[in-house]
This record gives sequence, structure tokens and C-alpha cells, in this order.
Amino acid sequence: MKISEKMPKTYFIWGVLTVLAAAITYGFTVKPEAASVIEKEIGDTPYKVVSIPTPTELKFAGEPVPLEIMDVKEKLDRELHVNSYWHSNTFLNMKRAHRWFPVIESILKKNGIPDDFKYLAVIESGLTNAVSPAEATGYWQFLKETGKSYGLEINSEVDERYHVEKATEAACAYLTDAYMKYGSWSLVAASYNMGMGGVNKQLTQQKVDSYWDLLLNQETGRYVYRILAVKEVMNNPETYGFIIDETDLYKPYATHNIELTKSEPDLAQFALDQGINYKILKTLNPWLRKRTLTNSSGKTYSLKMPNDPSFRE
Repeated sequence: MKISEKMPKTYFIWGVLTVLAAAITYGFTVKPEAASVIEKEIGDTPYKVVSIPTPTELKFAGEPVPLEIMDVKEKLDRELHVNSYWHSNTFLNMKRAHRWFPVIESILKKNGIPDDFKYLAVIESGLTNAVSPAEATGYWQFLKETGKSYGLEINSEVDERYHVEKATEAACAYLTDAYMKYGSWSLVAASYNMGMGGVNKQLTQQKVDSYWDLLLNQETGRYVYRILAVKEVMNNPETYGFIIDETDLYKPYATHNIELTKSEPDLAQFALDQGINYKILKTLNPWLRKRTLTNSSGKTYSLKMPNDPSFRE
């Protein structure tokens, strides 16, 4: 079948109208000036996607980012575009941050770790208990042996990499050790991705002492820039086109703790005895990895319980 010359323009117009319909249906905000551009140019030129401006000044953990270096500015530019136009991921990060940043911020502050490191948890896991292909686990993506070396209990029934507070304490311990070695928070962040041994090797071989002067593998080479971009977008959402109402944000969990000092052969029944169910117990205590808890040593475990039994707060 021969396609007429008018068909491509028709498809384009229907495509734009479909996008606008989706915006109305799902609550995306189209600014008036953008809408006028669409209305004016719909018949002649494609809808325009705007380039993201790069900040003229930026700091990471109080340390200036040398944006006067060409590749530093360009690498940041890349990550700003990735995060600005990866809409679903960025929205979800902002929603989850409202729940989890207060928890993480207080632990970072207590341990003398710069507040910017909360964004490291964002790029590591999206503030979820993710598991990587290498089996790095939790908000802070600890490997099993590293987690154990920083005091986390990890076995078939209990895995504290899934415990936000304890994993954040362990991350702070690692970050403190790394800062004692490097005296540079950007190198500390890089070491969180590739290990202190990897950073040491590259510093020695390349004969430099700054993250910004290192040539690294792609993942670590992007790592600090990704943190910076997430920080910039999440701190200035409207500047980057994100319109989100406070009512859209995920509320912090309202909980209290109870102590458990004995074995529990059936955590589902235990949950029912507390007036909740197993789903709620695991949602608040994801570090419980099985339906049983063997506690022959009488160790004290602190379990979170909802203040509202219906868990609707």
C-alpha cells in the first residue's frame, strides 16, 4: 500500500495530541510557555526538548567541584540530562526520600559524615532494598563479607543489610575509615564504588591525588557525578521541570519498637499475636529473612511495629 505524503504529518499531530492527553490523564505539568510552543509549531516543526543548563558552581560534601576543567563539566552535564529526563526514576527517588532521608540524615550527622552522602544511597539502590547481580544488598549495597566486617549480622534468618538504620551505621563506619585514608570526600565516594584497594592502585599508577584527575572505569568515573546530579535535581526539582505536590510524597513510617529475646518458630503467627500480619511485620522489618527466627543465645532483637494496627499512616 502506498502511503500518502500527508500521512507522516498526521501521525506526528496525533502523537503530540496523545502525549498531551497522557499529561492530562496522569498529572504531568506542561508549562504555559511550552504549551504555546506546541500550539504554534505543531504543524511545522517537532516538539522541542530543552537542553539542561550546567551550574556554574557546585560542591560535594563541602569540597568545590572543579567545573572549570572541561571533562568535569561535561561529565556532570551528562548525568544532569540522564536524571532530568529519566522522569519516573527521579520522581520515585523524591517520593522515597521524604520517607527515608530523615532516618539517614540523623545517622550521618551523628557520625560526622557530610549530608551529601545520603545521595550516595539514592544512586546505589534508589532507596530500596535492592539486590545487585553481584549480590550487593540493601540501601547501601553491602556485599556479604564487607557487611560482616562492619558489624552487620548476616545469615539465612537475619540479614541486617536490609535494616536501614544498622546498614547506615555500617556505611558511616566505612566512610569514616576511607576519609581517614584519603582526606577527600570525592575519593571516599569513589572508594565506596570500587574499593579502597582499587582507588589506591589508580592513584599510585596515575600519580595524581584527586578524583577529578583520575581516569577510571566507566562506572566509577561516573559515580560522583551521578551523586552530584541527583543532589542538584532533588534540591531544585522545579528548575529541572519536576512538579510534585507534598501530598504525593511517601510518608515516614510511624512506628514503635518491641524487644524479642527468644526464638520464634512462626513469625506469621507472632505477627497475628501483635495485632498485625506477616506482610506488615516484613515491610517494617525486612531484615527478617525467613518465617522463623532462631535465637538460642537470647540476643535482643528490636522489631518495629506500626503505631496504627491498620498500617495506614
